[in-house]
Amino acid sequence: MEIERKFLVDIDKFDHSPYPHTELVQGYLSTNPVVRVRRDGDEYYLTYKGQGMMVREEYNLPLTRESFEHLLAKADGNIISKTRYRIPFEKYTIELDEFHEPFSPLIMAEVEFDSEEEAVAFIPPEWFGEDVTKDPAYHNSNMSRKVF
Repeated sequence: MEIERKFLVDIDKFDHSPYPHTELVQGYLSTNPVVRVRRDGDEYYLTYKGQGMMVREEYNLPLTRESFEHLLAKADGNIISKTRYRIPFEKYTIELDEFHEPFSPLIMAEVEFDSEEEAVAFIPPEWFGEDVTKDPAYHNSNMSRKVF
């Protein structure tokens, strides 16, 4: 189960550059249900995500680099690439995504929780902007279908 909230970020209020980061590349084989392939640094995954906005099923299966490349070539729509920074905050890890073209200059933060109650009670840091958790336009699967 994945329980997360998403926020836009005002990067002028926070320097994320000193934090550890990896390069992510992902493509969508299906958007309903969501079936995604992802490269996160040197790791490769096939992910299934169920319906929902803040709470939904999520399953990750490891892939080889060859399998990832084979499946990525079959992805529909935009391939999404971004730099992901992992920032400690209280007991959480903020995953700050700096999107590359064609989605640049979008910067979004995600925080995962152990329960829905914890997610609702979360008070974000001051450099977080608008909460876009329930806005489907900010789901990467929907972004993959955006026409430019």
